[in-house]
Amino acid sequence: MELVEAIILAVLAASTPLLIAATGELVTERSGVLNLGVEGMMIVGAACGFAGAWLTGSTFIGALFGIVAGTLVSLIFALMTLGLAVNQVATGLALTILGIGLSGLIGAGFVGERITPAVHLAIPGLTEIPLIGRVLFGEDGFVYFSVALIVGVWWFLHRTRAGLILRACGDNHVSAHALGYPVLRIRTFAVMFGGACAGLAGAYLPLAYTPFFIPGMTAGRGWIALALVVFSSWRPGRLVVGAYLFGAVTILQLHAQGWGVGIPSQFMSALPYLATVIVLVLLSRARTGGSSAPAALGTVFVPDR
Repeated sequence: MELVEAIILAVLAASTPLLIAATGELVTERSGVLNLGVEGMMIVGAACGFAGAWLTGSTFIGALFGIVAGTLVSLIFALMTLGLAVNQVATGLALTILGIGLSGLIGAGFVGERITPAVHLAIPGLTEIPLIGRVLFGEDGFVYFSVALIVGVWWFLHRTRAGLILRACGDNHVSAHALGYPVLRIRTFAVMFGGACAGLAGAYLPLAYTPFFIPGMTAGRGWIALALVVFSSWRPGRLVVGAYLFGAVTILQLHAQGWGVGIPSQFMSALPYLATVIVLVLLSRARTGGSSAPAALGTVFVPDR
């Protein structure tokens, strides 16, 4: 029972940054913008989040630093792709490279430092329940926020007029513009939301997952978050399943190494990324009714005057 509980808790912790980052990217892509710079925004959020928490002693302030950092970096992407109509794929890749270098610069003075990790919820009588107590009532605030975030995004996209307009911009930006909707402004806000989520997801790593900062600590999680959006077919409900599935693969490969499974450790470490590639290939082959991606995804839009 204790081992099962420990594995479940580890899966939740590993899945939370994936879920937060992928949720933000889902909103961005539903607006018609393909931002491949999630990894760069996450690592900058990790560096700034740790710096904020170390300087102030507050995990909450650190999380805010991460959100602001991710948002500011996303504005660079928005300026290039929406303001100057630069290719979105090239800009996203450049943003990732920029973020990796910028995070190294920001976090250089904090390598080796430690902070107190985020406090976990503790409800007397409930947290002590075997197996489910710590899972449901003993997590940190990031885990509960990630669940509330995905529920809120689902409600926004499918139950509000604003969400319908955002999806219209992603499906046909020409028609949305003809109806009088400010496509570029809507997409800018969507990109900022995605950047804020990526920054928070990155900040989660040094604030709750590991109480220290090291360069490159996102370790490709931004790319997995991008793959999760495709895995979910741009649907929030499937995104939850995908995030916890890939989190489980990450944790189980670590336990497999601890159990002495006779497989090279390098292969086990690559397993989450290999699973990402396999799932994407299977999804592309299984799709017979055409792609479920937003029709205008990645397409540059220059409104008529």
